[in-house]
Amino acid sequence: MTIMFPFTAIVGQAEMCEALIIAAIEPRLSGVLIFGDRGTGKSTAVRALAALLPDMAAVVGCAYACDPGDIANLCQACRDAETRPTYRVPVPVVDLPLGASEDRVVGALNLERALADGTKIFEPGLLARAHRGFLYIDEVNLLEDHIVDLLLDVAASGENVVEREGLSLRHPARFVLIGSGNPEEGELRPQLLDRFGLCVGVRTPTDIPTRVEVIRRRDNFDRDPQAFCARFAPDEAALRTRILTARAALPGLDVSDDVLVDAARLCAALGTDGLRGELTLLRAARAYAAYVGAANVTEAHLRHMAPAALRHRLRRDPLDDSLAETRVARIVSEVFAA
Repeated sequence: MTIMFPFTAIVGQAEMCEALIIAAIEPRLSGVLIFGDRGTGKSTAVRALAALLPDMAAVVGCAYACDPGDIANLCQACRDAETRPTYRVPVPVVDLPLGASEDRVVGALNLERALADGTKIFEPGLLARAHRGFLYIDEVNLLEDHIVDLLLDVAASGENVVEREGLSLRHPARFVLIGSGNPEEGELRPQLLDRFGLCVGVRTPTDIPTRVEVIRRRDNFDRDPQAFCARFAPDEAALRTRILTARAALPGLDVSDDVLVDAARLCAALGTDGLRGELTLLRAARAYAAYVGAANVTEAHLRHMAPAALRHRLRRDPLDDSLAETRVARIVSEVFAA
């Protein structure tokens, strides 16, 4: 079994790590977009977080690792089964390569079986493998348009519908979408950009002590992974417990009308399109409140999550060329000072 770099051992990328944790607590945020420099631990963080999370209960023999406790989202085979024996599986992290074909992404007919005996067997694709886990796309802003369209359909419905080569089926495909890239290499389509709940930036550390600590930890891990992981095992266990506690507390957190009004005022002042901004901000603030152990969602939680939830939803203003993060911070200060 591959030993993963510990999530709690990552240095200098606090905003990215917190956004991934919030998305793990509240999967309805849909995902996290990470823009910034190469070699800053983006893929390492995603895989490390998945490895930190506890194994999931899944139905034995199910190609989609259906959750036996989530009756509403079972695949057809699991619905029809008289019994659903279970086993434990790790939280999946599936890479979607830029050059992946449509068949590889959505799945296709198993041609070998079809040619051998005429049996039509569906071969699940990457979306099936990512169900209940993370779908990671590096250089997401370079993704081909037809794959983007597929992702948009699945992200909206939570199902992958396959209609091809005499096959007609659908299966659950609910995952946390993680995209990374460099904005200098191309912009992301607005429709896909809107589907990411949170957007964060990562930068190469500029101070020498931080750079040295990153190098030291990676070198120690490469030389003796087991000893390095043992060193951070208590921190990993504590974070795992904290995430599970937040998940359990999430449904019971109250949101007052005043907080809803604050969220609406903030999004209106920023000029975000539609109402997804308010919904995303509310979900992120509730997840953050659960993470820090609060009894209810407050203005402070909205303020904390506003940059990550809203910076990628701003309309372009030809009279204001300031950075999105700066604009959000300015509007947040103005709205909550009023």
